[in-house]
Amino acid sequence: MSLVFNLTVYFMNSFSTLNVNFLIRKNRSNSKDEAPIYIRISIDAERVEISTGRFINPDDWDSRANKAIGKKKGNIQINKYLEAIKNNIYDHHTEMVKNGELLSARRLKSRFLGINENQKTLLQVFEYHNQQMKELLGSTYAVATVKRYDTTIEHVRNFLKYQYQVQDILLQHVKYSFISDFEHYFKVVRKCNHNTTIKYLKNLRKVINLAVKNEWLEKDPFLKFQAKIIEVKRDFITKEELQKLEDLKLSFPRLDVVRDIFVFACYSGLAYVDVSNLTKNNIRLGIDGNLWILTERTKTKSQSNIPLLPKAHDLIKKYSGHPNKKTEDHIFPKFSNQKMNAYLKEIADLASINKNLTFHIARHTFATTVTLANGVPIESISSMLGHKSIRTTQIYSKVVNEKVSSDMNILKKKLS
Repeated sequence: MSLVFNLTVYFMNSFSTLNVNFLIRKNRSNSKDEAPIYIRISIDAERVEISTGRFINPDDWDSRANKAIGKKKGNIQINKYLEAIKNNIYDHHTEMVKNGELLSARRLKSRFLGINENQKTLLQVFEYHNQQMKELLGSTYAVATVKRYDTTIEHVRNFLKYQYQVQDILLQHVKYSFISDFEHYFKVVRKCNHNTTIKYLKNLRKVINLAVKNEWLEKDPFLKFQAKIIEVKRDFITKEELQKLEDLKLSFPRLDVVRDIFVFACYSGLAYVDVSNLTKNNIRLGIDGNLWILTERTKTKSQSNIPLLPKAHDLIKKYSGHPNKKTEDHIFPKFSNQKMNAYLKEIADLASINKNLTFHIARHTFATTVTLANGVPIESISSMLGHKSIRTTQIYSKVVNEKVSSDMNILKKKLS
């Protein structure tokens, strides 16, 4: 460091003013109505705050003196602790002046917390990751995916406050215990089921992998962590139930439209968002000279090419001139997924189908009742559904086998 630079920094530091005060945040009180105590570091016009990790009843706090009131044993200990922190900060400030370091509130805070300014924090990396996703919105990522990671970062923030009473944490402090505690937080505090918990942990794992690949983190804390999604039973409707829906006479036009769109999805395997976005441009001649649905799945951006079955084709023709479409080129009238699912419950009651009918069941029905049960090879179904791995599609073969087993057990009883 040159002499000129040292002298410049010395004079700059000589005219800077350091103030260290304590304050409480009543709006961040814990379950006992105790407010967290923060330390505020001010150097000239810049100021930063750090959580002390201690809480106090607001009635026991003197906001003018910036300390706990009275001679209660707990309050005396708090004041001793705060005084020790204050002295520690002044010691770091003195050391920075001695070493000719540039002074700022942020730099002093980093030094006090033992943070190397080149080190990353967990939330810094998470925000960086989410910003990259937002910049690729529409080309690489769907809106729902971006929203899911925004939700995850909020859960991380809340967990840090709940578990450690901090606003952020250094990446190097994210250990196996952090992952384990995070899992416990979701299941016990947030009351999430196992699969929901694992999905959030997978989102965190993606961010940690980004940090490892960028060499911001030396060791992956997920290396020894093992947790698998528990396979849930995929609901679908049977051939008889599908026929009931098709034959159902509906007097309300809105229910008629919803039923038709659902039946179309049963014969095409498309998810709600993909049916909603379907246009005339997606219906084209395939390699066999017949009409196909050629589309890209909104969720995964994978190609989904489906030969158009006659019943699906009839429904496309039925709505060719319908007035309530998003544009003239769209295939079906526009409905929100929420309204669609609400109307499907009405339709299930009218058709005497004792199942919680949701739009996604149509996709499962295509995979099971319409294709697998009729001998379509699983490789072809995987391609039509736009699955990136055939393992995802194999779940449906298990469902069909359960149905075969159930039917055969009924037959055995009849024969015996």
